[in-house]
Formats: sequence, structure tokens, C-alpha cells
Amino acid sequence: MIALLLAVAAQAAPVPATPMPGAIGEQRLPAKGCAAYLWSAADRQLVAMATADPATIRISLGGKIVDLARTGGDTGGAARLGFADAAEYRGGDITARLTMDVVQQEGLTAGAKVPTGSLQIDRAGQDGIVVPVAGLIGCRA
Repeated sequence: MIALLLAVAAQAAPVPATPMPGAIGEQRLPAKGCAAYLWSAADRQLVAMATADPATIRISLGGKIVDLARTGGDTGGAARLGFADAAEYRGGDITARLTMDVVQQEGLTAGAKVPTGSLQIDRAGQDGIVVPVAGLIGCRA
């Protein structure tokens, strides 16, 4: 009986997978302003780069690099280095929501740590995904 159930399960139609964000490769610090470099907590791949001005986020979906513009955010107080505690970005049928803890330290100049955060990506007609992230913010005057 178990063999029959396994055979039926093997013939079932595959469930389409929602693509996970891929690595975005090496990214340069902007000529002026700050950028947050965010790694996937699971595999340490650089999966996103958010810039403070212009307020955008760069991600990779299905092997394609996509830049999305910030459409909203909540600082929960003062923005640190130009970044909100929670920000929403949109472009086409893609919405990304980034939440991150920005921790400035006395010994870390021209930037900050991002010890924890999450990147949620939603696409029309597909399952949403949430990726735990961590990283660093670098700034240039």
C-alpha cells in the first residue's frame, strides 16, 4: 500500500517554486552617501544592496538583477544614516519590504552594523518569500 501511495505522489504535478533571491555579486560603494550590504543569514550570499539616496534596493530574482525604488518607510524615530527601520520598495509586479536594525558603534567609522533584518519579496501571482539578512552599512562623504 505504501509503495502505491509513493508511486502516486511521484506522478503528482510539481508545485512551481518561487525563486529565492540570488547573489547580486560585488557592489561598489556609491560616490556619495550610504549603502547597506545585506547577506542571507542562511548561506552568506550578498542578496541585496539598499542605497539611502536615491532610495533604492538591488536584488536578484531568477538570475536577473532588479532595482526597486523606495515607496514608503517607517523610521520609528530618526533615520540612521538615511535608512528607515522598515522600508517598502516597488517596481513592476515586485514589492520588497526591508526591516533592519542599524547599530552604530564608536569604533566603526563611516558606517554601521546590521546584526539582524529581514527581506520580504512579493510578486503578483506567486508565493511571497522572507529571507533573514544581516550586513554592514558603508558611507562616503
